[in-house]
Amino acid sequence: MWKGEVNGHRYKLISQKAFGQNLDIDVPRGATLSILVDNGQAIGAVALGDELKPSSKELIQVLKEQGITPLMATGDNEKAAQGAAEALGIEYKANQSPQDKYELVEKFKRQGQTVIMVGDGVNDAPSLALADVGIAVGAGTQVALDSADVVLMQSDPGDIESFIELANNTTSKMKQNLVWGAGYNFLAIPIAAGILAPFGITLSPAVGAVLMSLSTVIVAINAMTLKLDKK
Repeated sequence: MWKGEVNGHRYKLISQKAFGQNLDIDVPRGATLSILVDNGQAIGAVALGDELKPSSKELIQVLKEQGITPLMATGDNEKAAQGAAEALGIEYKANQSPQDKYELVEKFKRQGQTVIMVGDGVNDAPSLALADVGIAVGAGTQVALDSADVVLMQSDPGDIESFIELANNTTSKMKQNLVWGAGYNFLAIPIAAGILAPFGITLSPAVGAVLMSLSTVIVAINAMTLKLDKK
């Protein structure tokens, strides 16, 4: 609630719930109505709503294709949350307090699910810190940025898709390099120890050093091929 006094008039900007009366106003779907009150009488109203970024729908589609279930938890009222959720085709929870969001993340983690939390405000900070991966929007509050593991500098929802792709590619490269490094040891060490000597196959220290260097070079080159396609 915002309030102030000008020339003896006490103005307040409050929600329709706080006003306590229903006004015959056609509120756009997904918008929240704020009422300007002068000494207890409504003298004006404004409908406020969030505009979805063009990349939001594409991001939701990508998440679903990767088996990630998106859920919107917001402090907005039921109508505002419902409008945004239906436009994106996702589930939602409205009127969520910071404690509600925290308990929601906690519940999912107890169920053994990996939780990615995206937020930008002070209210999101506890949940960002609790989630397995906390992603903060760069234009958000400082406490949210400090609580998150990842910060989207361009504040574009589409960057989440790029982050997930980068994480998957990095994991793939780590597994590949593990195979290269471990594979060399599994093969070279037994041969160097003479396990195949009865068959006339041995590995000299010089050749072993060359193979070790070659393995390191292959791992380094493979890591350098990691790239992220531009969206």
